[in-house]
Amino acid sequence: MPTLLADAAAGSGDPDLELLKAVNGLAADAPGWLDSLVAWTAEYGILLGLAAIGLVAWLGARRRPDAPVAVAGVLWAPLAVAVSELANLPISAIVDRPRPFVDHPELDVLVPGKEDTLSFVSDHSAMSMGIAVALFLVNRRLGVAAGALALLQGFCRLFVGVHYPTDVLGGYALATAVVLLLAPIAMAVLVPLCHALSRTALRPLVVAAPPAGSGRRRQGRAPEAPTRRQTRADRRGADRDSDLAA
Repeated sequence: MPTLLADAAAGSGDPDLELLKAVNGLAADAPGWLDSLVAWTAEYGILLGLAAIGLVAWLGARRRPDAPVAVAGVLWAPLAVAVSELANLPISAIVDRPRPFVDHPELDVLVPGKEDTLSFVSDHSAMSMGIAVALFLVNRRLGVAAGALALLQGFCRLFVGVHYPTDVLGGYALATAVVLLLAPIAMAVLVPLCHALSRTALRPLVVAAPPAGSGRRRQGRAPEAPTRRQTRADRRGADRDSDLAA
């Protein structure tokens, strides 16, 4: 049964295939240790880095004045990834695109064991971009950092020879659409949930405790004791008031 994308990629001069071969060709000229490092990064390293950025985003969100809203935005990131992965199941089945090395055995495959899985869309690319876009809505700096890792993820998937460029772009597009289109619905649920959690024993997960001593600083200084000069002036004023009253 012909697939929707595999036949197009099989043709000579196809830019999708040519770009894949250009990037994957770098693996043939690279030392073995670098190939192993990129393979580990493509499978696990970037996702671990994105998890670390998400942790930093959560810690920062808890300290914001709008902590429940910010934490809800951070929580939307992994949930959006889960929704993207669910949405990819029917898409992969409909497109039914085999891995590029199945039709092109000349590719240098650095990640084994994917022969029986489908290529479109790239799960790793979708997960990476989903986290990046969701975090960008909460914290732009962290979102940009996560976006750089998502772009690196796409490059690594081509380097190890397990995806076409359009697989990566499809993953980016799917995750971005899920995050942005479903964000209003998700936040309508997550924000009240985080507000409710902030009033329970789970409050530390949503709102950070104020630093020690901040309560005393907010109360301001204690009134200073009156000086001797002020005391004598007050007494003279009181005497004049009593003379006038007499």
